[in-house]
Amino acid sequence: MSDSKDYPYDTRLNILHGPLEIVDEKNVADAHDPWFNQTLCQVNASVVRLGVIQGEYHWHKHENDDEFFYVVEGQLTIDLEDRTVGLGQRQGFVVPKGVLHRTRSLERTVILMVENAGIVPTGD
Repeated sequence: MSDSKDYPYDTRLNILHGPLEIVDEKNVADAHDPWFNQTLCQVNASVVRLGVIQGEYHWHKHENDDEFFYVVEGQLTIDLEDRTVGLGQRQGFVVPKGVLHRTRSLERTVILMVENAGIVPTGD
């Protein structure tokens, strides 16, 4: 189930794991090819999403929501209007609300994202 027909991303907004369930990020990531995005669980008003990426995501922004990216494996590049940020494994970065950005990776990369449960992943 994709959140938008305009983008070729496999974005699954259903919550895969409820409270008191073990979340096996590696098992989910290993079962999917890029561009895959799955909501793993909800914590209060936020969700933790898994992304398997390779290539470029489109430029977008979230007017009302910050977005946290954490690299599990691979290398992630986050392009901002005024600079580019490179992240390696076990590094994270917050893109503040209202900031135009895109993510990209030359190799298959697995990331975790923490964001408001109501955010539209493809941007506002």
